[in-house]
Amino acid sequence: MPLKHRLIFIRHGETDWNVVGRLQGQQDIPLNPRGRDQAASAGRSLRQWLDKRGDKPYPRFVASPLGRARHTMEIARTAMKLDPTAYDLDPGLMELSFGIWEGFTWPEVKQRDPIGAAAREADKWGFAPPSGESYAMLADRMRPWIERMEGETVAVSHGGVARVLMNMIGGLEGQKASLLNITQGRVIIFEPGRFYWL
Repeated sequence: MPLKHRLIFIRHGETDWNVVGRLQGQQDIPLNPRGRDQAASAGRSLRQWLDKRGDKPYPRFVASPLGRARHTMEIARTAMKLDPTAYDLDPGLMELSFGIWEGFTWPEVKQRDPIGAAAREADKWGFAPPSGESYAMLADRMRPWIERMEGETVAVSHGGVARVLMNMIGGLEGQKASLLNITQGRVIIFEPGRFYWL
């Protein structure tokens, strides 16, 4: 879909659940110390990139309402020497829901729900776990947020959201986008028809 304004995206920093491969989805899991360091590093990188543009106004800032995204935003803004609380929240940026699979590792999901796990591996973009969302459903949920973006925006969100943006804005085929590794605490720049990492 067409993008009217540049989108600057940061995936939240690491949590203990990320370390062990536990499906977080919409569970509110806090950042760990490494995740806090990643958030500060992302803020410093973004500040340098924005400062190279001279006196151009700073973008709008918005985050997923989940704590790990909010905390990443606040640490990043502090590293940028900005008011840590001066940003908005948008539920459209919440992570993909894994439904009843949330809290389990992928090996545990395979053991508990081998049919569902096989179906997701066959169609990662289109499959929705029980009571959860597919990437295609997440794209439908995010579309209104993208359409109402006003001006250049910095968004702190989640890996699943980044994959959907790579499909919707960057033009990657859905299944390919769903398999991409999204580095935590790194900045991705989305422009019409393309994206790149800072």
